[in-house]
Amino acid sequence: MSEPKAAIRLVISDVDGTLVRKDKSLSPQVIASVHRLRQAGIAFTLISARPVSGVMPLIAPLGIDIPLAAINGGILFRPDGSVIAEHRIDPEVVRGMFDLAADSAVDRWVFADGQWYASSLAGVHVEHERVASNQEPVLRDDFSDLYDRADKVTFVSDDAPVLKDLAARGIAKFGQRATIGQSQIYYLDVTDSRANKGDGVAELARLLGVNLADVAVFGDMDNDLAMFARAGTSVAMGQAPEAVRAAADFVSSSNEQDGCAHAIDAFVLKAAR
Repeated sequence: MSEPKAAIRLVISDVDGTLVRKDKSLSPQVIASVHRLRQAGIAFTLISARPVSGVMPLIAPLGIDIPLAAINGGILFRPDGSVIAEHRIDPEVVRGMFDLAADSAVDRWVFADGQWYASSLAGVHVEHERVASNQEPVLRDDFSDLYDRADKVTFVSDDAPVLKDLAARGIAKFGQRATIGQSQIYYLDVTDSRANKGDGVAELARLLGVNLADVAVFGDMDNDLAMFARAGTSVAMGQAPEAVRAAADFVSSSNEQDGCAHAIDAFVLKAAR
């Protein structure tokens, strides 16, 4: 298609792999494009797998003054950090996923009560998450006391078949009671059934009084497909897996090449003009 299906009034972007570069930085080009968007009267906000603490540092540079979503839509919150709505995982699902992962070579992270708990403090993914979540992890061997308070559980591994197998077994057993999917090729996220980006963008649009047909969404991974299916216009980053690119209305450049800025200028503002 050559242009969006409707006049875009709201843009909702994923963060990691989309808005920010690999080093988790916001480029000057992306910041400038978001300000151009807002000057054109088009609202902009974020939906991310990150916890609230990891989204907060992005708000001021981008001038966001409307609700945002963290934990894949599991937490809706205002720019001052106050929570509008929160959806925690069924404790039985958390326990069951830990049981399924018992013999898998994966690290385990739990996000609960605004804190990040981790089974290991070593490795490049921990270093990246320190930046992404904007906090230090608390080392844990036993997570059982957090099962009834978990916003998100993440299993971490660079062994792709291990994560895919765990995802398949988790979906087979708990797919009707939780959202289970990969936010990165090395992260398998488990959130509440309502904590998915499809429901998340729908709720953000409702809060802002915008029809979903007038919403454009930007993303790069499997967990973004749910919002691609709900929004009027969807844009995949250039480095996204083939299945994600195939599901999008448009494909931009990669996040390392400021794909979010390109999407705003080439697909949103061009249509608005």
